[in-house]
Amino acid sequence: MTEGRGPADIPETVATYLRLRGLEPSARTFRRKRRRAVDDENAPFAPGRDPHGVGDVLATLTREAGWDPQLAREDVVRAWDEVAGADTAQHTRPVAFQDGTLTVQADSTAWAKQLQLMRAHILSEIVRRYPEAGVKTIRFLGPDVPSWKWGPRTIPGRGPRDTYG
Repeated sequence: MTEGRGPADIPETVATYLRLRGLEPSARTFRRKRRRAVDDENAPFAPGRDPHGVGDVLATLTREAGWDPQLAREDVVRAWDEVAGADTAQHTRPVAFQDGTLTVQADSTAWAKQLQLMRAHILSEIVRRYPEAGVKTIRFLGPDVPSWKWGPRTIPGRGPRDTYG
């Protein structure tokens, strides 16, 4: 008795024929053809079988991989002239992003001070355009000036103020 079928499952005519021939009726001698299971997932012309566009595939990939926040931060840097304005972008550039703080360096201290007054407007524009970037605050820096506190001939003390008259 294989496959859970016994002589009771075999039609009586087949079982009688087998007994007359001196054979033991078994489930193996009488098999019904199995119907093929319907495979809706791989059926042609089924919904969801159409090819996807490259943009849709990349959007799904970046979302599933968790790259959306980093890509949004890169978009802020790439589109800085649109976010801050063309004139402002000529004198400033984003230099760092850490813990929700975007650091922007200006050409002069006057530009840095002016941007501090415009902070709310620039921040709201970034949040409106790139909400997944995670920008919470903006920090404006003046120009990068040389420091006399480092180097081979550095001595402790007040520094260059001592030598200017």
